[in-house]
Formats: sequence, structure tokens, C-alpha cells
Amino acid sequence: MERENGIKVLRIGDRFPEITLPAYFPDRGEEGTIDFAQLSAEGKWVVLVFYPADFTFVCPTELADFARFQDELKARDVVLVGVSTDTVYTHKAWLESEKLLKDVRFPLAADHTGHLARLLGIYNEEDGTALRGTFIVDPEGYLRAFEVTWYNVGRNAEETVRLIDAFKFVRENPDAACPAGWRPGQKTLRPGLDLVGHVYEALTEKDR
Repeated sequence: MERENGIKVLRIGDRFPEITLPAYFPDRGEEGTIDFAQLSAEGKWVVLVFYPADFTFVCPTELADFARFQDELKARDVVLVGVSTDTVYTHKAWLESEKLLKDVRFPLAADHTGHLARLLGIYNEEDGTALRGTFIVDPEGYLRAFEVTWYNVGRNAEETVRLIDAFKFVRENPDAACPAGWRPGQKTLRPGLDLVGHVYEALTEKDR
């Protein structure tokens, strides 16, 4: 971790904090909690989708986009969690009123104190919101990737699914590396002295 304004901020490779957040679970219409330490203990991948606020404009388009892939992520043993600094009650009201969110079945967590957003370096102290941030945590509880964007530009959920596939592959094949845009079934790289200066050949030669 590095310190930012006196607060320890997580970096790639750090262990995700053992934190529990209240959450609204739309698939069963109930409030409950998300225990990140428990998810790691269960060997789950976790994708956290931080967004600025409920009842806004770009945010419902993003959650709707992630909803298109929620079944694919679940099939990959991924727990998908939306997070903002709103309360669980606001989450519930928003899901029930915004038609774009009709297919959202993943939980929306409430970081209403901004504690987790501060740890991730995305909290806006001026208005109490969080930037758009996607965080991938591996089954051992380590932060493997994050993407942070400004308020007025939405993300692409399909890219998060691709990243999960790549991280799962290299976790199961630690001597391999995935090139840009890699998808399952495509060629990977085996870093070593013989590969230096010959990446093109490694990616284009036909399998024997």
C-alpha cells in the first residue's frame, strides 16, 4: 500500500482489505452484507464495480451493461458487486424505478462512509462520491487489476470478462503470459530469452 493524504491506498498486488459492507440483493429483494474476507475464504473471484451515485445518468447504462454478462461471470466463479456511496435504501429505490436496471441481479453494496473508496484511491472528498472504478480480486484475495475513469465516460463490461479469462488462465498456467486482446483458445506467450525479439514469430507460427 502507498499513502495518499495520510490514507493507505491499495496498489496492484496488495491484499484486499477484510471489510464488510451493507448491500441490497435485488435477486431476492433483501438487504444483507458483503464480506470480502469470506469471499476470499471461499476461493471466489470478485469484480467490484464502483460508480458515482444512484439516480444519475451514465451509471445505469454501466450497470445494465454488466448485467448482460452477470451469468457469464457467475459461470466463471466470479462474484459481481456494484458499489457506490449511497445507502442500501437508495439502491433499492433506484433499482425499482430505473427501467434500465430491470435485469440487474447482482448485489449493490453501500460504502456510504467512503471508507473503501478511500482505500482504493477513488473517493471525491468534495462531494462524497466515488470515481468509476472496476477492481478484480483473485481467489486468494489479491488485487490483480483496476480501471478508473472520470465521471462522464462509461466502461465496457465485456473487457472485464476478457480480463477475468486471462487472469484465470495465467493463474492456472503461471509460466504463460497473455498478449493484448487475448481470448481463450488464442495463442499465449512463454517469456524467456528465446522469445526476446521474436514475439511476432511466436504469435504467427502455425501449431505443429
